[in-house]
Amino acid sequence: MLSILAGEVTVAEAARRAKVSEQSVGNWKRQFLESSRAGLVAGKSGPSAREAQLKAEVAELTQALGEAAVELRVWRKSAEGRLCPSRTLR
Repeated sequence: MLSILAGEVTVAEAARRAKVSEQSVGNWKRQFLESSRAGLVAGKSGPSAREAQLKAEVAELTQALGEAAVELRVWRKSAEGRLCPSRTLR
């Protein structure tokens, strides 16, 4: 598609190479340009609702992971005290 837009290949040549009709290539070109334009417009307005939701979820999971890591350290420290023989027993 980009080679057509850059003028490197004609629609007819692209259709021949892809073994489809010129109309199909024209439709693909139109769809490509429309979705590209929509993407540019959406990019100007900031992240989508889904992106915002995912960012919030990542932040929540990052916090939970940090809390779990701290809890694991506390458990390990307390287990070391119980598992290691006391020096007073020697």
